[in-house]
Amino acid sequence: MIDLTIIWAFIIAFAVFVYVVMDGFDLGLGILFPVFPQKTDRDVIMNTVAPVWDGNETWLVLGGGGMMAAFPLAYAVLMPALYTPMIAMLLGLVFRGVAFEFRWRTQKARNKWDIAFAGGSLVATLAQGIALGAILQGIHVEGRQYAGGWWDWLTPFSVLTGIALVIGYALLGATWLVMKTEGELRERAYHLSWMLLVAMLCAIGAVSIATPFLAVQYTQRWFAWPNIILTAPVPIAVAAVTALLLRALGDKNDHQPFFLTLALFALSYAGLGISMYPYIVPQSITIWQAAAPANSQIFMLVGVSILVPLILGYTAWAYWVFRGKVRPGHGYH
Repeated sequence: MIDLTIIWAFIIAFAVFVYVVMDGFDLGLGILFPVFPQKTDRDVIMNTVAPVWDGNETWLVLGGGGMMAAFPLAYAVLMPALYTPMIAMLLGLVFRGVAFEFRWRTQKARNKWDIAFAGGSLVATLAQGIALGAILQGIHVEGRQYAGGWWDWLTPFSVLTGIALVIGYALLGATWLVMKTEGELRERAYHLSWMLLVAMLCAIGAVSIATPFLAVQYTQRWFAWPNIILTAPVPIAVAAVTALLLRALGDKNDHQPFFLTLALFALSYAGLGISMYPYIVPQSITIWQAAAPANSQIFMLVGVSILVPLILGYTAWAYWVFRGKVRPGHGYH
């Protein structure tokens, strides 16, 4: 018999990961904006993502809305615990979205909108990383509701995961610029990619070392026998992908660094799944305890099975149509 709860857990995990893939480099470009003070460079950076940026957040809506519908108990517990970072994330996304459009309509206030774009991107990314760290470290649950305090989400570990995500998105943004730009801008993006890769590896190492100390279940999942046989391939794969990424940057292969960075994100995401499964609220609520009734899951699954292929199709078409390098003066505004 097919376990609908497992299917919905996969759908939510897939939607969140695709959001990280699609919107991660977009937010990374905003984080890197202050590093490129020249107006021409900033215009090119914006134009590399102008045709696709507003569709990237579709997956955030699918992930959040899907969790509320498929796992209502988890949504009801997690949201009160994460109100502050979630509100900060949404405000950041609003600021960067408005700034993205308005900076093209004014010359006098363009610098202010550039600041809003960079600041909104940084705040949104930091809030996402902090929320992830807060979930991973555990949510205080009593009965079927959140029983923690207003500031439980703010800990050294959640700040560490927030900083790590900022570095990771910045690396995605830099490798995206490597793939999409030419000349001096591309060379600066290569230089940034080297530095950000080292920083990201340090961040992955720091989070990986800190995670087993959060709960004994994490330690057993990663290091107890025979679990280690199943978990060891993840760090081995991280090392292999890192070696390939270093070679791609050294050879100045414009396309490989971006996709290899995505592979690092995928492996990190897999590690997160290994740590959390089968809990959707770590150490408190499993995916089966949080799941909606089977009839509701079946009803929603029909709609998702139609919508997700359509979204994937038009997204792939948009990226294909606007493939290739973006040059100064050649934009979509």
